[in-house]
Amino acid sequence: MEKSSLPETGWRGSRDVWLDAAHGLLVETGIESVTIQSLSKRLKIARTSFYWHFEDRQSLLTALADRWAARTTAGLIAACKAFAETKSEAMLNVIGCFLDSKAFDSGLEFAIRSWAQSDPQIMQRLHREDSLRLDGLLQLFHRWDHAGIDAETRARTVYLTQIGYISMRVNEAAAIRMARIPSYVQIYTGVFPAAREIARFHAQHNFVPDQSSA
Repeated sequence: MEKSSLPETGWRGSRDVWLDAAHGLLVETGIESVTIQSLSKRLKIARTSFYWHFEDRQSLLTALADRWAARTTAGLIAACKAFAETKSEAMLNVIGCFLDSKAFDSGLEFAIRSWAQSDPQIMQRLHREDSLRLDGLLQLFHRWDHAGIDAETRARTVYLTQIGYISMRVNEAAAIRMARIPSYVQIYTGVFPAAREIARFHAQHNFVPDQSSA
């Protein structure tokens, strides 16, 4: 639709407003609900206003997929490259990424994986992002002197465990998950994190351990 054919009055929203609404619908009810009509109704903005920001529904869906990569893969790769004094601290950086919704949007990740089951193009994109993430983890283990099948298996163990948490929609209490994290680090790296590393990790994630049984 040509912009010149659209009405000149009324609020049209913005690209981010329409994209945010699409993001919400995708996470809440799945890709089938992400239509121009449903977005117009959700935003209470005329359907024609959509075309000021997106060429068509497909361009919106492409933007959604790009947002997903920016809010998941980018954060994980950054965590893999983050400064760490020890191998266990490096792994805590990675685990912490999955606990931070700003670094890794787990709700959006689940929605995209569900979407991919019915869309071959999204499935291809998903495979590409999986490969990028696994490579980031592999490079992390290479930096800490793991090589060959050992590094590959460790990287896959980390990644598949975390994606399993998301795909199975595991909902653990913070205290339970935090209690398990040192053992996860040891399983992934072969090194148990130092007490100071765990204390710093807890502080970074605003977690205060229960000292009543100490």
